[in-house]
Amino acid sequence: MKKNPTKAWSGRFDSETNPEMESFSRSINVDWRLWREDLAVNHAWSKALEKINIYSEKELKEVRVGLEQIQTEFQNEIFEFKPLDEDIHMAIERRLTEITGDAGAKIHTGRSRNDQVITDTFLYLKRELPELDSALQQLQRVLIQKAEDSIDVVMPGYTHLQQAQPILLSHYLLSLLWPLQRDRRRLQQVLERCDVLPLGSGALAGCAFPVNREAIARELGFGSISQNSIDAISDRDVLLDTVYSASMIMLHLSRYAEDMILWSSKEFDFVELSDSFTTGSSMMPQKKNPDSLELIRGKTARVVGYVSTLQNLLKGLPLTYARDLQEDKPALFGAIDSTKSSVKIFTGTLQGAKFHAEKMKQALDDLLLATDLADYLTRKGLPFRKAHNVVGQIVKKSIDSKTSLQKLDLASYRNYSELFDEDLYECLNIEASLQARNIVGGTGPAAVRKQLAMAKELVE
Repeated sequence: MKKNPTKAWSGRFDSETNPEMESFSRSINVDWRLWREDLAVNHAWSKALEKINIYSEKELKEVRVGLEQIQTEFQNEIFEFKPLDEDIHMAIERRLTEITGDAGAKIHTGRSRNDQVITDTFLYLKRELPELDSALQQLQRVLIQKAEDSIDVVMPGYTHLQQAQPILLSHYLLSLLWPLQRDRRRLQQVLERCDVLPLGSGALAGCAFPVNREAIARELGFGSISQNSIDAISDRDVLLDTVYSASMIMLHLSRYAEDMILWSSKEFDFVELSDSFTTGSSMMPQKKNPDSLELIRGKTARVVGYVSTLQNLLKGLPLTYARDLQEDKPALFGAIDSTKSSVKIFTGTLQGAKFHAEKMKQALDDLLLATDLADYLTRKGLPFRKAHNVVGQIVKKSIDSKTSLQKLDLASYRNYSELFDEDLYECLNIEASLQARNIVGGTGPAAVRKQLAMAKELVE
């Protein structure tokens, strides 16, 4: 086969790449989205090359004009990719050389795609992660508003999907706000870790030209520069941290989505989702399906899988760069795309949801107050484990006799413990149960109002 002189590395080879290998090795269909970042890197690198006299002032101007033309082509969606463009870096360099000739051919002086790609990726994360954080903040605002709107709504709290104790709906809604805050903190930590410039590390040994890396870092908005070229080229920790952080966001959304899916069923009827975030059935006319929430639950599996993908990609990979690392982009982009869209869809679904306070109230079983009854005996001096046993027997009698705890007479209670008195009925009250839990972090009305005030301050 005839040698192809258009390849950046063609000098070493006598024949063309096998067409199937050509297609197999291309990443342009994935990494094209780094075009903004790659142009920024080229601008900064060209300026650094001019400072060390690789570029003349005239050549630098030509390069900058050429890069601006390429940017316009991308913005207008008229940039033409060629069959031999392996990746976004070579596509832009090829186009720059078409526009500027030898000036474009100099742009890769002292640089490798190895340090170029990780720098592009860090810049991409510095752009994308604040947008994801903003989406999380908006969801928190909706949670706060919904909690305010339902501040007095009481509902059954569940463990093992069985009614457990009464809680305020507002307390439940705010329970999502705090894991989202932890998610936001994780994203902030990732942003701090990708605020280190890798550019100037070359292929693995560092740049052989005396470019001013600190000036490049300032130009591109990095807070510091990497201190070891081998580590800078090999490091994919930040990508894995990003995907893991995304998986935690998705896990949080998925669990709450599961609750709302159940609650929207006829059997619960605690919530009605808006038409905007539900779909119908192609066969059954009556259906209103919570597809928005089910898709979030489904996409969570994909994002969690991306974590494993990156871990397995990196496991046993030798230092410094290997082509395997090309496969990090689908996982990274996929995780960010799925997570950002899921957060926005969950926010819209929650915002349009109507909670049925009366249905929640009707669902309250008086056995929810069994723990309060045990607490009553404990306050009378009976050790809690014994009190638990006594109340367990009373619960069994209540179930067997189909008589609620409130309607069992005092004599029946005293058959189990002489500590019971008329005041026991005061604790068999939903309001009393809630008021007893006005401890910080509890579901008591005063505690939830304090939590709400703190949440507002924290989010804003």
